[in-house]
Amino acid sequence: MATTKMTFTLDQQTAARIDQTAARLGMSKSGVVREAVREYAARTGRLSEAERLRMLAILDEMLARVPTRPVEEVDREIEEIRQARRGGGRRTPAEDR
Repeated sequence: MATTKMTFTLDQQTAARIDQTAARLGMSKSGVVREAVREYAARTGRLSEAERLRMLAILDEMLARVPTRPVEEVDREIEEIRQARRGGGRRTPAEDR
């Protein structure tokens, strides 16, 4: 595997964690960073818990709006409206102003 040398500035706590993890696992600091970046990159494509809960709430809201009337009843009402519009004009005489 080809490598690229990079320089980063880390706070002391993060640097200490890298040192401790490398010593505990018996691997290089670069190996620890590579593994951490690999795992982090795999996770970033997934939803966070907050995002997941927000999307579930939206889905619940949308499902609550699903019409409970049968499709046939809706189709019949739409056809009645269309027929009424085709009739055109007023059904009662206009009042004089």
